[in-house]
Amino acid sequence: MVLVDSSVWIEALRRNGRLEVKMALESLLDAYEAQWCSPVRLEVLGGARKEERGRLGRHFAVIPYRSCTEEDWDNAVALAWKIRDHGITIPWLDVQIASLALADEVRIYSIDAHFGKIAPLTGLQLYEPGYGGSFRPE
Repeated sequence: MVLVDSSVWIEALRRNGRLEVKMALESLLDAYEAQWCSPVRLEVLGGARKEERGRLGRHFAVIPYRSCTEEDWDNAVALAWKIRDHGITIPWLDVQIASLALADEVRIYSIDAHFGKIAPLTGLQLYEPGYGGSFRPE
């Protein structure tokens, strides 16, 4: 399973979005490997245009969804402290998304550089599109 970050969903939904991102996401969806979570839900659906909200809601209703528990929020706080102790500042929702991926031992597909900063500190696994969905080289 691959937790798909909002950066990928948003890029793929853009009319002129990057083709390689669109194709990689489509491949994950076709293989039933794409997953989303509460913070991604807020970032993608919260920023959706009024005329797209219903369609997007129906689209996302069939994709595996990971909601957040209180324990998940506590884990995210601990991860935020670890990251900040290394002098790195990451947006809070990205910390939560990374924390969920770590807890569930799933890869993250993102075009956002923040996750690449978290990976060396935590063992977070990043998805690299391509044959077999390889991991990004360290």
